[in-house]
Amino acid sequence: MSQDQSNHENITESVVRGKIIWEENNCMGCHTILGEGAYYAPELTKVIDRLNQKYDGQGEEVIKSILMSEVPWQPNGRKMVAYSMTEQEAEDMIAFFEWIGEIDLNGFDRIVSPLAKDKINN
Repeated sequence: MSQDQSNHENITESVVRGKIIWEENNCMGCHTILGEGAYYAPELTKVIDRLNQKYDGQGEEVIKSILMSEVPWQPNGRKMVAYSMTEQEAEDMIAFFEWIGEIDLNGFDRIVSPLAKDKINN
């Protein structure tokens, strides 16, 4: 019996479109997913869970508003490009983040960036 932890059975067309948007916009140039990418911006593997905790279950709406914004978002002094995504594009990105967030991480931390760990531990 295989112990597949990839969550591949939950890949939908929306997840695929979200992954394409992720790649086309070079999101890994700033962010990490599953520990891969850059450390300029937050790790996004469990971003929906994290934002749901912070914003009383409104994580998806927060992400959607950031992705659809026509002005750059500047959290903690770091500037994120204004992508001005359509509602469908933002929903596809959310589907991608939901799918990634359901992958079994086999006990690995949900926050992988050493900078983020330092901030949380202080």
